[in-house]
Formats: sequence, structure tokens, C-alpha cells
Amino acid sequence: MKRLHARVAFSLDSGPLRIAAVADTHGRPHPALDDRLREIAPHRIVHAGDIGDLAVLRSLERHAPVTAVRGNIDERAVDLPDVVTIAIREGEATLLNLLLLHIAVSGPKLRADVARIAKSEDASLVVCGHSHVPFAAHDKGVTVFNPGSVGPKRFALPIVLGVIDVARTGASVRHVDCETGRRWP
Repeated sequence: MKRLHARVAFSLDSGPLRIAAVADTHGRPHPALDDRLREIAPHRIVHAGDIGDLAVLRSLERHAPVTAVRGNIDERAVDLPDVVTIAIREGEATLLNLLLLHIAVSGPKLRADVARIAKSEDASLVVCGHSHVPFAAHDKGVTVFNPGSVGPKRFALPIVLGVIDVARTGASVRHVDCETGRRWP
């Protein structure tokens, strides 16, 4: 299956960049998400798919510009790409390439097809969704970050979102409990 692949750039020209990462809203983001986004104060938001209702993206845009990919339940979102490469730049220099897509792992490991895309795009960070399981890991030379889900509760999984802080010296990722606003371990 051919994937629709888009490329965008985020700038560090005004200083460090904070990106809120969300996934798997399924049309019903947690009611506390707006509060968390106000607290986090992101410069950008990425949505790693399974949006459910495109009105969710418009709601997120009240906080910061949104870059989103289509998830496996988003078949009607034909204008959204399946994969986005985000070049984080300072001036003309690319400091980090981030690959955003919905399904990227099999268990805790990066899928071979995604590893190939990451390598071809020189991406050192992959942000994905799908499993609703929040995690950050390193596999095949790439950091893999699933922000978890801020949609309806599923099993005993937490309702969390991710934060990606990017500076000239590097990037860090963390999870935030959507219900409490505290850092999720």
C-alpha cells in the first residue's frame, strides 16, 4: 500500500521548541486536555492518528498549529497524510528530523518498514500512536515515542499525552497524565 507522505518544517529561530504530542482521541478527547495544553503551552501540536472526528483538530488548533496523520480509523480523512517528516530547523540547518505516523511498532520494536522510512528521511525520532500504550524507547538507532491516548479510556491504560522539548543541544520526551497534569512515570 502506497502511503501519502508530507514534509513540513518547524523552526527553532525564536528559541527552544515545545511540541505537544497526542494520539488516539477517537473523536472524544479527555475533557482535561484543554487544561493540560494551556499548562504545557506548546508551540506546535502533533496528532499521531486515530483522530475520529476532524473537529478534534480544530479544537487543538486553539492552542497551537497542528500537524496530523491519518490513523486506521480515519479512512474518511483523505486530506491527511499517512506519514509526515518534520524537519526541525534553526536557520537553514536541520537539527532533527521527526517522523510522525500512526502505526510504527510491533510490540516494543520499530517495524522494519518504518525503520526504512526513518533511515531514508534521516529521522532520529519517530512519534506514533495506535496501541494507546505510552512509551519511549530506542530501537534501530531511533528514539520511538508513543504519547499514549487522550481519548476514551481503554482497558487499564492511562490517559496521557506527550511533550517533546527541542533545543539546539538536543531533544527530550516525557509523558503528562491528562487527568492530573503531573508527569507520568
